[in-house]
Amino acid sequence: MASADLDSSWLSAASESVGGYFNIHMVEVNSGNVLCLPESTTASVSYSNTIPKPPPFPDKTLLRANNSKKISACFSVPKEIRDTWDRLFTEGYGADVYIITDGNSYIPAHFNVLSCVSPVLRNLLEQSKVKNGIRYIKIRGVPSEAVYAFTQYLYSSCFEEEKMKKFALHLLVLSHAYSIPSLKRISQRLLERGLLSKENVIDVLQLARNCDAPRLSFICVRMVVNDFKSISSTEGWKVMKRANPALEQELLEFVVEADTRKTERARKMEEKKVYSQLYEAMEALLHICKDGCRTIGPRDKVLKGTHVRCNFPACKGLENLVRHFSNCKTRVPGGCVHCKRMWQLLELHSRLCNEPDSCKVPLCRHFKDKMQQQTKKDEVRWKLLVAKVVAAKFHSQLGMPVLLQ
Repeated sequence: MASADLDSSWLSAASESVGGYFNIHMVEVNSGNVLCLPESTTASVSYSNTIPKPPPFPDKTLLRANNSKKISACFSVPKEIRDTWDRLFTEGYGADVYIITDGNSYIPAHFNVLSCVSPVLRNLLEQSKVKNGIRYIKIRGVPSEAVYAFTQYLYSSCFEEEKMKKFALHLLVLSHAYSIPSLKRISQRLLERGLLSKENVIDVLQLARNCDAPRLSFICVRMVVNDFKSISSTEGWKVMKRANPALEQELLEFVVEADTRKTERARKMEEKKVYSQLYEAMEALLHICKDGCRTIGPRDKVLKGTHVRCNFPACKGLENLVRHFSNCKTRVPGGCVHCKRMWQLLELHSRLCNEPDSCKVPLCRHFKDKMQQQTKKDEVRWKLLVAKVVAAKFHSQLGMPVLLQ
């Protein structure tokens, strides 16, 4: 009686069956103001030894950092001050700079304010020519309303939410071009939390890469991968395909890689399911041969028709397989597919069994002896299968998923 070969169809067969900066200056302790104890004399040695030594002065650097954190945590700009700066911009009082936008619109501003908040604007203003005490700089390529919202933010860090949502893309570009990190973070957050759509995701992706926004770029790529069919039919994709074919190729590679990972993950989940079924089949086989189940059981036990149905989920299918195995006339390796499956289950049990002499499962000792005659290749394959089934058993007992390599 020989065991069936463990071929590549084994797995499938088994599955079928079963704000601002602050400089905090700490006042140094003057040594002259520190009360010093007089030096102890010989007569007062015993008394002075009972006085504990004073604790060391706290580290100045650490103390300064802690105080800075407390002040920063408690600090907030009063609304009156914000309104004052906002009014200074909207009224243009004492403005000495004009920002020229598309449509030849003029936005009044102040040299000192713009120079303080943006080093890029400071360089532009210093290089601009002065006419009648007024400096002129140009910000082209974006709507004048977006430039207005951008400049307003430079004064009071305030903004109108509707305008920010409307011009989030333009503000991302302006904040990057003129080095305003806080506004750049706000623009990215608005885009990440609701403004992305399949129609604009390609445009946002290209801007995110040009504006050094890696997180936003990653979110756009993930959105393209998850909804590639819809996004690839948009006008933005078609324009990108003509203007930037390298980006199209890169996105296609991401999609293929994601599909490959998805397929591999599904394959591993299917393998996990098969190994779990094999573990359940081994438990059911031992249960049938040892305790008896319905009409299948040991020769020395007669089961009544009213025998309680067992809780082993694999029992019913295994009973049918055992019943077929006992009556089949072509029980030879390579003959009947169902019998071949039964041979493999019996051999798998023998490799998991630690008590072959007292085991009631048929042919357990026979397969134990036959292991010595197998080729090295077959032995390696069986050991791998046994390891996977044991892992499924271990994780099943712990209630954890099986991690397949």
